[in-house]
Amino acid sequence: MELFYAGVVLIAFLFIGLVIDGGLALDAQSDADYIAQEAARAGAQQLDPAQAITGQALVLDPDAAAQAARTFLTQQGLDGDVVVTGDGQSLTVTVHDTYHPYFASLIGVTSMPITGEGTATLVHQAGG
Repeated sequence: MELFYAGVVLIAFLFIGLVIDGGLALDAQSDADYIAQEAARAGAQQLDPAQAITGQALVLDPDAAAQAARTFLTQQGLDGDVVVTGDGQSLTVTVHDTYHPYFASLIGVTSMPITGEGTATLVHQAGG
């Protein structure tokens, strides 16, 4: 009978541990999405001044926007990809991170890839 209870306690411990690891993995995913969105916003502030000053268009400076987003990611200690659309109207940042579980490592899961994504799109009105 004691062996049965020991087994139940072990299974309960693993189940609770997996729930905790799952919650922490979701938290890491949320953080990655947040950081990707903030990096996209940082990049989207880099307008092409030549076109903006002359009134031709409000578009991103692709190189400056990508650099600003990467700088933000570096400051956060993360790596990611930055893509500026061909029309210069939006910027997408994808963050790559890894979550190292506590309890799932007992069953052989030592890391979980985390990917976050954020997009910033320029929005403006004609004449304003």
